[in-house]
Amino acid sequence: MKRIFFTLYLLVAVAFAALSQPRFTSNTEMYSFGQIEWKRPVTAQFVITNTGDSPLVLTEVEPDCACTVVQWTKTPIAPGAKGTVNVTFDAEALGRFQKSVAIHINAEPHLVYLHFNGEVVREIKDFTKTHPYQVGQIRIDKNSIDFPDVQRGEKPVVHIGVVNLSDRPYEPVLMHLPSFLEMEVKPNVLQKGEKGVISLVLNSEKLADLGLTQTSVYLARFSGDKVGEENEIQVSAILLPDFSDMTEAEKANAPAISLSAKEVNLSPVLAKKAKAHQDIIITNTGHAPLQIRKLQIFHPAVGVSLKKKVLQPGESTRLRVTVLKKNIGKTRRHLRLLMITNDPMQPKIEIDIL
Repeated sequence: MKRIFFTLYLLVAVAFAALSQPRFTSNTEMYSFGQIEWKRPVTAQFVITNTGDSPLVLTEVEPDCACTVVQWTKTPIAPGAKGTVNVTFDAEALGRFQKSVAIHINAEPHLVYLHFNGEVVREIKDFTKTHPYQVGQIRIDKNSIDFPDVQRGEKPVVHIGVVNLSDRPYEPVLMHLPSFLEMEVKPNVLQKGEKGVISLVLNSEKLADLGLTQTSVYLARFSGDKVGEENEIQVSAILLPDFSDMTEAEKANAPAISLSAKEVNLSPVLAKKAKAHQDIIITNTGHAPLQIRKLQIFHPAVGVSLKKKVLQPGESTRLRVTVLKKNIGKTRRHLRLLMITNDPMQPKIEIDIL
């Protein structure tokens, strides 16, 4: 009889483990650069979502050629959360290309591939696809900068492609640069039709605190230019706690956060009322006290209240999210909240508010 119960226990345990799995989902499996210029590195960003119900880990990302450099989210991606794989390609030859990167993950299948293609040419005439954002007579390839999942001491780099479509020489300059960002421009002056790159280096040692830091820099269109929405480039960086020194035994006895919901949908209520709220129950399912180290909101329409910031194993608390309809349109930023915890498997939790 004991053997029968033990066998049943094993079957149930295996079935439960099969149900609780991470799942790798990319916003696209193939990124198309279109035409790119020879000897001008370009970067593709794949957004990875964990559509499973346990943390997803990208253990290794391997390009198929030496002309490709990759950066990726190395911290566990919580269920419903997002990570990135940034692929920088430096073309060695003219002509069409198709490349791939192999991604090793802790989910089934354990190996997945992402692909990118394009055509390398000597000179690009039409910049509307390669540099889709226009700032005066200057075009750039991105109008926001994101440094996700940074740990203290790291210095990640993001590149902004610039092309001068004016009739005069142009010197790319970013105004209102904060102390934690360093800028390098190559070349320093762009002639008519010439392309350049602004490299932004994040010095994570100068970030004030854990969680999200947001600011804006402004691309000068000409000497003496002023700042405004027309030349604004939003910058965000998320600093996470470092658990790299933890042993496997310590991780097994660490706190573990569980949420009753990963998304807040108040649209139906706000269609009829001026104010709406939703409660999320937070539970510590781990073996050590859970700390909510940071809780951030980024929009004047959103308010939150959290009853407890430290939860003992097995303990729960309520997080109430409130939205005021009249304030929703006051900024361009979308509605969400960010939580930083001492759970090594889920140090960052983002909750979207619909």
